[in-house]
Amino acid sequence: MKRVIVAVVGVVLVAVGVLLLVLPGPGLLIVLAGLLVLATEFPAVDRYVVPVRRRALRAADDSVSSPLRIAASIAGGLWLIGAGVAWGLVDWLPFAGWSAGTSLILSGFIVLGLVVWSYRRTRTRQRAGTHD
Repeated sequence: MKRVIVAVVGVVLVAVGVLLLVLPGPGLLIVLAGLLVLATEFPAVDRYVVPVRRRALRAADDSVSSPLRIAASIAGGLWLIGAGVAWGLVDWLPFAGWSAGTSLILSGFIVLGLVVWSYRRTRTRQRAGTHD
């Protein structure tokens, strides 16, 4: 039963992550989370974890590589939160309602949290003189 639950959760995370590669949200990190879940029960998945982890961390580092990128990432997160509120309140928008609005708001907070995490991670590594 545990194996089935792990498989379902992992596949759902990977599928959502793939969707978020083209939609607003942290796609690579969600794909990575799904692969990590799947790798706990399916050792063959382990070979995909390292390359996806590298790409996800590189994308996180790139997102805070300059003040302009940091500002753009923060603006994007705030835009998602604002769009989520609009989607929850404005009836004439496509797929209007709080289910769509809440997912946009959550994505915005995730983006802002990832910007803070990426910034702190990058700055800590720079001070220590280490690189992944």
